[in-house]
Amino acid sequence: MIEYAGIRDRHRHELEKRRMRVYARIPELQELEQQTPSLAMDLLRKRLSESPAADQLSFRETAAQITRRRTQLLTENGFPPDYLEMTWDCPDCHDTGYVGREKCHCLRRRETAVLYDQSNLETLADGAAFSALSESYYSGEDLEHFRHARRTCQRFVEEFDTVCRNLYLFGTVGTGKTMLSVCAARALIEKGRSVLYFSASSLFDRLADCTFGSGSRDTLREFTADLYSCDLLIIDDLGTEFTNAFVASQLFTCISERELNRHSTIISTNLSLKEMQARYSDRVFSRIMSTYEICKLTGKDIRLQRRRRGRPAGR
Repeated sequence: MIEYAGIRDRHRHELEKRRMRVYARIPELQELEQQTPSLAMDLLRKRLSESPAADQLSFRETAAQITRRRTQLLTENGFPPDYLEMTWDCPDCHDTGYVGREKCHCLRRRETAVLYDQSNLETLADGAAFSALSESYYSGEDLEHFRHARRTCQRFVEEFDTVCRNLYLFGTVGTGKTMLSVCAARALIEKGRSVLYFSASSLFDRLADCTFGSGSRDTLREFTADLYSCDLLIIDDLGTEFTNAFVASQLFTCISERELNRHSTIISTNLSLKEMQARYSDRVFSRIMSTYEICKLTGKDIRLQRRRRGRPAGR
């Protein structure tokens, strides 16, 4: 809204500069526009004392005459007829962000851009869509696992506003766990939902820096507020970070706070469930098993398969 106010101020300033330019060249136009408010007041006084129908006709005629003379003066002096009209970046909402009570398409586009910028997903999400995912890298049981995980992620998105779900995607390296979570994230961002994406190593490094670094307590409070309250949090590649008691504690706190606030989380990892339990404690394992939908992905590394087929590194 601050940005929109700035846009409106810029257009008002530009209009004022155009007006001063015109007045310097056409003094008669300045006099005409200075007379317009007093003419309107005179007509209003007459309306209050005489026939309303006659006054309305008189007002329309006078306004039309002023408009015609204004246009004539502008065009005769080489200005476009709409030179003194207000301009807008978005003519649909007049740079307010709303059409009636509904968000304008320009506001939704701006919100989406901000959400992508905040999510750490802008590059990863490029081209990510469930419809673009290929089954050609899977076969047999691996294909069944992939189809189940894709259906689960699609349902997760479709029912996001009515059902609070959490997803735990695990399996072998390069089988599409990250891409599935990014597809879900992109679909939700396009719906205007707030998403934060972190690799596990960057998330816990950030938490450690906010906790033990030179930053203020306010920095930690602001970061964790975002972490616990965004609509969707994605923790990618859990298990690639250096795991210690601090990391295990922070993971449990994050999972618990988001569950308490009824906000969804997607965790992807190469760790098996037993490995996750051994690394992060029984209480983390118990919370995930009781509150997350578990999807297993198996198969050969898709990145290696693409390289052999001579395709780009993306999905």
